[in-house]
Amino acid sequence: MTALTWALRLIIFVLLVVFAAQNTDPVSLRLLPGKIWQAPLILALLAFFVGGVILGALSLLGVLFRQRREISRLKKEATRKAPVANVEVPPAV
Repeated sequence: MTALTWALRLIIFVLLVVFAAQNTDPVSLRLLPGKIWQAPLILALLAFFVGGVILGALSLLGVLFRQRREISRLKKEATRKAPVANVEVPPAV
């Protein structure tokens, strides 16, 4: 299974390198009025991809911290309440 995972990673890496090698044409990006940024297409794509990953990770931080607080609260609650062994014996027939 590990060999299959590494083979898949290698194939994806090779495809990305080929994609990067074929997309080196310069592009002009007008991000701010009067400012033009010229860079290879693959560099622009990489920059916006990384920016998207960072924004996505930041959007998950609130949920992550909320879940950690909830887990901590539930663990404290579980340790405070000792489980009561309340076993009911069925009636004998």
